[in-house]
Amino acid sequence: MPEIKTFEFNKNKVQQIKDSHFGLNWPVVYLIEDGKELYVGETTSAYTRTNQHLENPERKKLDKIHVITDEEYNKSATLDIESKLIQYISADGKFILQNSNHGIKNHDYFDRQKYQAKFEMIWKELQKMNIAENDRIQIENSDLFKYSPYKALTVDQKIIVDELIEEIKSGNYRSYIINGDPGTGKTVLATYLFKRLKEIKETKDLKIGLVVPMTGLRGTLRKIFKNIKNLKSNMVIGPSGVTQKYDILIVDEAHRLKQRKNITNFRSFDDNNRLLGLDYNSTELDWIMKCSKCQILFYDKNQSVRPSDIPQSKFEELSIKKYKLNSQLRISSGMDGERYIKLVQDLFDLKNIEYNNFVNYDFKIYDDLSRMVSDIKEKDKNMDLCRMVSGYAWPWISKKDPNKYDIEVGEIKLKWNSVNNNWVYSKNAINEVGCIHTVQGYDLNYAGVIIGPEISYDFNKNKFKVYPEKYMDINGKRGVNDIGELERYIINIYKTLLTRGIHGTYVYIVDENLRKYLMKKIYNN
Repeated sequence: MPEIKTFEFNKNKVQQIKDSHFGLNWPVVYLIEDGKELYVGETTSAYTRTNQHLENPERKKLDKIHVITDEEYNKSATLDIESKLIQYISADGKFILQNSNHGIKNHDYFDRQKYQAKFEMIWKELQKMNIAENDRIQIENSDLFKYSPYKALTVDQKIIVDELIEEIKSGNYRSYIINGDPGTGKTVLATYLFKRLKEIKETKDLKIGLVVPMTGLRGTLRKIFKNIKNLKSNMVIGPSGVTQKYDILIVDEAHRLKQRKNITNFRSFDDNNRLLGLDYNSTELDWIMKCSKCQILFYDKNQSVRPSDIPQSKFEELSIKKYKLNSQLRISSGMDGERYIKLVQDLFDLKNIEYNNFVNYDFKIYDDLSRMVSDIKEKDKNMDLCRMVSGYAWPWISKKDPNKYDIEVGEIKLKWNSVNNNWVYSKNAINEVGCIHTVQGYDLNYAGVIIGPEISYDFNKNKFKVYPEKYMDINGKRGVNDIGELERYIINIYKTLLTRGIHGTYVYIVDENLRKYLMKKIYNN
C-alpha cells in the first residue's frame, strides 16, 4: 500500500529522511512544495536527492517534501507514477509546476495495471492533504489535462521535436509545416515544443508566441500556461495579436487562419494590414510571416471549413520544410482508432472501405434520432463529456428567441449551443447541439453526430450532392460560386465532427439517400 510521509524541506531536517525506512536505498516518488509552487520527482535515494535539491535555487524556496513510499515499488513503477503526477497536478491547477517536460516516459512494464490502481489511492490521499483539488476523472475530462505540455511523446512526435530544436538551436530559422490528421496530437506537440524551447539554454531567451485562431481553445491554453513555471498566459495570442516582432511563432490550427473573405470584422482586419505595412488583401498568414523569423505551423487541410480559411494553395506556395504526424492519439482504441479515422476519410473520399469491424471503438449508425439522443445522454451520465454535434443545416432561431427550437427531426426538437466559448463544458451542453465552430479542436468521450439535410448522395452519378439552400452558415457560403468548393467545406465539417469521439461515435443521417449510401458502404462491402 502506498504511504505519504511529510518532512520539512531544509538542511536541518534532512537527517529525518535519511533515518526513515525508505530514505536511502529504495525507489520513491516525492513532491516538494510551498503552497504555491511544486516539483515532482522520483529517486532511489530520497536522502541524496533531497540534498541535491537543497542546492537548487528554484527548489530552495520550497518548504515541504512529501515522500510517497510502497513496499512493492520498483524503478519502472516510480517513473510511471512520477509522470502521471506531473500530468495530473499540472491540469489540477492548484500549483505552478517547476518541472521541465523533457524526458517524460510512457512505457509498459510488468504488472503496470496494479500500480495504476495504486495511483488512484495516492491521488485521493493528496486530495485529503489539500495538495490536489479535483477528482481524477474530472481532470481526465478537462482540456487542461489533454493539452498539457507534460505528455510522453510518440515516436514520430519526438523525432519532429528533436529535429526542430536542433535546427533552431543552430540558428537555422525557417518555415516549417507539421501536417496531421485529427487526433494526431498537434496541439499537444505545439505546447510541448513551446515549453521545451523556453527551457533550453540556447533558446529560452527567444521571443516566442503561440498563435491559436480558435477563441475557446486559446482560452484553455492560456490557463495551462498560467500554471507552468516560466510560461505566461500572454504568450498565447490570437492572429490579431501578431503586431510585433517575434523570433518564433508556433501556430496551432493553422488551417483556421483567415483571409479577407466572409469575415465579420473587416475594419480591424484592414487596420492590422495597415499597421504592418501590408496590402489590402494580405492574410493572417502574411502577418505571421512578416512578424517572425521562424514559423512552425500545425496544419490539417481537411479541417478547413469556411471560405474565410486561407486556401491550401497559399500554404503550398511557402518555402517550407514539411513533417507528417501519423500516430493516432485521440481515439483510445489501439489499431481501431487509426482504422476508424481511415474509415471516415474513405467514406467521404468515395473510396472502398477496407475495414469496418471495430472491436474496441463504439461506432453506430441510427435510423431513429430519438434513440441516438437517449444513448448519448446515457453515456454522459456514466462518463461525462458526451455531446451532440452537427453541421450548420438549420437556422439558429433560438439566438433571437431562446424559447424556440432550431433543429426538428420527426418529434425530436433540439437547440443549437447557447454559448460559444467552451461550450462542451457548459452546464446545459448535453441538451444542446454544438456546431462545428464550437467543437473544432475539442475532444469528446462520445460524439453524437447529426448529418443534416444539406448533403445527400446521387446513386446515378456516384457522387455527393449538396444543397446550398439548406446550408445555413451565411459566412460559410457567401461568395462561393463553385458547388465543388462548397461541397468540400461541408464534407470537411463532417470529417471533423466524426473524429471528435475518444471512445465512440454515434451517427444519425437526415437524408435518406446519404443514409443508404453510408450504410451500404460500411455494412455491405
